[in-house]
Amino acid sequence: MLIIIPIQIIVFAIFPMSSTIIEWFEIFNKYPIIGLFHSDFFLMIDNILMAVIYLAFYHSLKSINKGLLQIGIIIGLIGIAAYVSTCKTFELLTLSNNYYKTTSEIEKNIIISSGQTMLAIWQGTAFDVYYVLNAITLLIVSLVMYRNSIFGKRTAIIGLITGFFMIIPSTVGFIGLIFSLISLIPWYIFAIRFGKIFKTLSV
Repeated sequence: MLIIIPIQIIVFAIFPMSSTIIEWFEIFNKYPIIGLFHSDFFLMIDNILMAVIYLAFYHSLKSINKGLLQIGIIIGLIGIAAYVSTCKTFELLTLSNNYYKTTSEIEKNIIISSGQTMLAIWQGTAFDVYYVLNAITLLIVSLVMYRNSIFGKRTAIIGLITGFFMIIPSTVGFIGLIFSLISLIPWYIFAIRFGKIFKTLSV
């Protein structure tokens, strides 16, 4: 999970996000791996791993405030489910392949229309809901963590800072983009810290 984040940053710096469905088809056709990064395939993997981490947080912190933690984890899992169900990586890949296979302009126009629909679904309400719900989960987990001696107040504060910057989705214009980029810094530190603690607890 920690390896994917810097790779994603490098990929997005070298290959800017596609703005039209034709550009999406081109990136999948020429650079399939880059297409997977752009369409958040690896972010989807991250989120599946995050669901497991949420359960680990629950079992580690439930003695502090079980009720609040249950609410937080459920909110996060709902957000992850909403996101994973609308991720259109393989649909876009398939449409791209079909677009370059067909010679019919009518079929190409149909594929373009289908691709635009896929992008609207993927980058629409479900993504924003996922983003905000997981920010709330992180804030709740960090608040409970603040009272836990194993994780410590410093780790909890870093989690709270991360949650604060995640509260505005990356799709909300320039502010959302800045907040999402800033959130990566404390998130990276937070993940390293709780990862070490989980490793210690598992021994």
